[in-house]
Amino acid sequence: MRWLHFILSHSIFVSLCAVALCYQTFTLLHIQPGWLLYAFVFFSTLSSYNFYWFLSKYSFGIRAGFLSFLIKNRNYVFIFCGAGSGMLICLYYIPNIQQHVAIAVLLTLLYSMPLWPFKWAKYLRRVGVLKTILLAFTWAYVTVIIPAATVLHTQTFAVISLMIARFFFVGMLCVIFDTRDIKLDKLYALRSLATDVSTVTLKNIMLLSFIIYVAAGLLVRYHFSDNFQLFAFIITGLVTGWVYLLSFKPRGYLFYYFGVDGLMLFSAGATFVASLF
Repeated sequence: MRWLHFILSHSIFVSLCAVALCYQTFTLLHIQPGWLLYAFVFFSTLSSYNFYWFLSKYSFGIRAGFLSFLIKNRNYVFIFCGAGSGMLICLYYIPNIQQHVAIAVLLTLLYSMPLWPFKWAKYLRRVGVLKTILLAFTWAYVTVIIPAATVLHTQTFAVISLMIARFFFVGMLCVIFDTRDIKLDKLYALRSLATDVSTVTLKNIMLLSFIIYVAAGLLVRYHFSDNFQLFAFIITGLVTGWVYLLSFKPRGYLFYYFGVDGLMLFSAGATFVASLF
């Protein structure tokens, strides 16, 4: 199981999920996919997550010295550097997305700022709701806007609808993780949507998010008259709701990093199956 733990803990699996969501964007918007963009999204997600985890361990860990800390967490450094190099190589060969990538990099840096080793950065840990919103928006931007860059001006309605659906879909997954981490976040003086509102309010927010996610998702598929995709999306919505209900009880590591994150892969898989008909 060590290999599975490595894949999950070093964000290899979630990077594959990001690629799967890009595939879903290409398919739902009827865009010709490109393997270079798949590679770019995989490497950029892998690089940014390992950068974040390294910062997190540095900010909250007990350090005997930077060199020993660096050696202990060398896997995160190696993956960050290797994936970052792969991202830059892919970017060099992909035309006309540099401005979108720059925005995505800025969003990633903003999300990681509360972990930076500076005094002023610690004040950003108090901005709870923005943390959850920013992460969901970054995911939606990278997996919708960047793949759809070529049709932003010709399929604006469909792109915006999918962006809204993706934002609320990922937002719900973020809240599930935030709810799990409430005690840990309070210990480290971190804030999130789950720490800032009551349990009842959070459930109402999740219900509203689910309704908007379903409405926007159905709208995208209806726009292109993709009947089989409508059916696949309804199944995905029901499974997402079911997983959220399961999260009410204490769950283990695999439930969150394979089950909850895996909803992205499941969603894309349902889109793939529907596209065969």
